Amino acid sequence: MNLKIALFGIAREIVGQSTLELAAPEGQSVQELLARLHQEYPALTRLSSLAVAVNNEYAADDAPLHERDEIALIPPVSGG
Repeated sequence: MNLKIALFGIAREIVGQSTLELAAPEGQSVQELLARLHQEYPALTRLSSLAVAVNNEYAADDAPLHERDEIALIPPVSGG
């Protein structure tokens, strides 16, 4: 399956683009996706957190992904 992933903030800067398209096995979990992204973009491991949203909701690590899901990587946000 093909996944389209939106990137925001520092995650976008690390990867160098605002969206990624990746081929992945059907039913890949959020945790497996993060492990792959950490391997391909080691600088992502330096972030204090990296949340994943699937279809506009924060997703658990064991949540399965599907081809038409809207996936977003949300890095830590600072502000006051």
